[in-house]
Amino acid sequence: MSDLAQTVSDTGTITWRNITRLRRQPDSIVFGIIQSVMFVLLFAYVFGGAINVPGGGDYTQFLMGGIFVQTVAFTCATTCIAMADDLSRGVFDRFRSLPMSRSAVLAGRTFADLAFATVTTAAMALTGLLVGWRTDAPVLSVLAGFALLALFAYAFLWIGAVIGLSVRSVEVAQTAGLIWLFPLTFLSNAFVPLETMPEWLQPIAAWNPISAVVAAVRELFGNVPPGYVAPDYWPLQHPVLASVLWCLVILAVFVPMGVARYRRAAAR
Repeated sequence: MSDLAQTVSDTGTITWRNITRLRRQPDSIVFGIIQSVMFVLLFAYVFGGAINVPGGGDYTQFLMGGIFVQTVAFTCATTCIAMADDLSRGVFDRFRSLPMSRSAVLAGRTFADLAFATVTTAAMALTGLLVGWRTDAPVLSVLAGFALLALFAYAFLWIGAVIGLSVRSVEVAQTAGLIWLFPLTFLSNAFVPLETMPEWLQPIAAWNPISAVVAAVRELFGNVPPGYVAPDYWPLQHPVLASVLWCLVILAVFVPMGVARYRRAAAR
């Protein structure tokens, strides 16, 4: 068997192993869905009447792109905790003793967590429809929006894998996997228009990858307010292209970093 075929086979095995573990812990799936639904309801009904959307339009339509991106970004915390847990329990030592691809362990973990992110995204979409969210775009454009969310989620899952392999305990991973996501998410156009921020903060938020992906998802879902004019920053003028480039850069940096850290962690 060639090296590529071996890697694909090993990745499939590890992916199935992690999905099986997830199926045996249905409470984690249930609480993941509850969290995503809760965010939609809280933001839609608590902030819906307080925030004016530039260009007019309903806040729920504006909100859903941000909620989608926030939720798939937060999924990386699951990968972070899982990697730290496997490391602390010596699972990597067992994997290291097997004739298998080193990258398959991380790829299998991230693919399994991507499946979990897909479930929570579907739950959010259904909740959004119940609170009034609608797409005003062709079917292919909507599918492209969900595909972009999947790519973004997968890129962030590798960040979670690197963090999980870098900390020394599961307790630390629970904090380290989330603490950086809050400022990254809220310092963006996910929940409030960029124009409402101080002028010195707007360029920082505009070049935040979260802002590009949120703008791209809104564009692909047809949720851009009718009179809205994007701020004069390249990522927001070309959000789809900027989002894809951000995802590719993140993968190019964190995939090799994750594999290198796994090798060092497994050799401890």
